[in-house]
Amino acid sequence: MQITWNQQLVKKENKAIVLNLIMENSPISRADAAQMSGLNKGTVSSLVSELLDEQLIYESGPGESSGGRRPVLLLFNQKAGYSIGIDLGVNYIFGVLTDFQGNIVVEKSTAITDPSYTTTLEQVNEIVKSLIQAAPPSPYGVVGIGVGAPGVVNREGDILLAPNLGWKNVPLKKDLESMLNLPVIVENEANAGAYGEKRFGVGKDFDNLIYISAGIGIGAGIILNGELFKGINGYSGEVGHMSIDVNGPRCSCGNYGCWELYASEKALLTKAAELELGLKPDFTLTDIINLAKNDNQQALELLKEIGKKLGQGMINIIHTFNPQQIIIGNKIAAVQEWIAPYIQEIIDEYTLPFHQMDIQVNFSDLSLPSTALGVSAFTTENFLKSKLQVQ
Repeated sequence: MQITWNQQLVKKENKAIVLNLIMENSPISRADAAQMSGLNKGTVSSLVSELLDEQLIYESGPGESSGGRRPVLLLFNQKAGYSIGIDLGVNYIFGVLTDFQGNIVVEKSTAITDPSYTTTLEQVNEIVKSLIQAAPPSPYGVVGIGVGAPGVVNREGDILLAPNLGWKNVPLKKDLESMLNLPVIVENEANAGAYGEKRFGVGKDFDNLIYISAGIGIGAGIILNGELFKGINGYSGEVGHMSIDVNGPRCSCGNYGCWELYASEKALLTKAAELELGLKPDFTLTDIINLAKNDNQQALELLKEIGKKLGQGMINIIHTFNPQQIIIGNKIAAVQEWIAPYIQEIIDEYTLPFHQMDIQVNFSDLSLPSTALGVSAFTTENFLKSKLQVQ
């Protein structure tokens, strides 16, 4: 008997339900999967057989009996394959190889000394190849690559504008797929960071959150009702280029008085260079942190100013989205100790009382590479969707 299109669609959806149940509740029996999904036992048993054949799940020893034969337990095979996530920064490349549950197996990083597209593309290619070589044997191997990039990314994976890298209209997805012969996803790094925080970080318990990626520039990833919001063309979250001072200096994007000119890591380093802090010419954020730890008043005042400027931009975000949580991530999270009180001071003073209710401000855990994990998770999910075809 021929299966109709509607029947194929229903079976695909049911297969996704069963796989997700096993992923989230391992170990679980067939009977429990049927009960939790609302599907009949025969349907679940048939779908489980397919997933076992595809090596996406496996059987474990029998569980506890509730009377009668002890059930065989099902577990998600997180080592059925691996995904690669790349955080492409303005001055660094950081890559991870993860299993299908997002556990990091290997990580690699390198500095970007020449931000030209050709050179950076080759550096990304080298890191990806080294991660592929490091992947343990598995049924599916490395299933794809995700890249979080600091700029405006369209749905075709082209970077339309990355002002801090000096890139315009570069076909990153197409070029990497041609070089590596693997599926590639290119996503804005703040979107990827937001998803990484939602899946693995401090955003786990929140369905409406804004992730602010404050590094050399500033971007935002927006999670609404548990889903990543990207806007009609995928260009949402470019908050670093909202003007907080229309009479301010010109930004690399062409606008004036952009938020990232006042509240980013680059802004902090630029202002520090104007002060007589006794720093070496090639000083970094770490050098400023060391000054702050030693109670250097100029450094402390500078961090206070950055904190207040971050808070000013966040007021607009809070009034617009009324989120449950704002997460501040990327390099600026390293100075949480000195800027957090001033961010909160600005929010308390200038945000409407209604918008101050039920909102939480958190900082990323810098040991969690949220952007790389976010794009790696996108890659895994795309692969698993491709496997949920009816047979």
